[in-house]
Amino acid sequence: MSDDHNKTLRVIFARNLRTLRIAKGLSQEALAELAELHRTYVSSVERCERNITLDSVERLAKALSANPLDLLRED
Repeated sequence: MSDDHNKTLRVIFARNLRTLRIAKGLSQEALAELAELHRTYVSSVERCERNITLDSVERLAKALSANPLDLLRED
């Protein structure tokens, strides 16, 4: 990945999603179930293969008991 790619919002979201999911002790499958999404969708979001919708951002944040903005913030 180039430095420019590392700074995209999609990459930031994917990193934050994965970090928070792991911190909560959830598998991708468990998170998908909580968010009422397909497990392969969550996997592809974490791999930056999907251009996620705001609705899905909201569902994933809710499933993680997180603020959606926290998933979009760069550290």
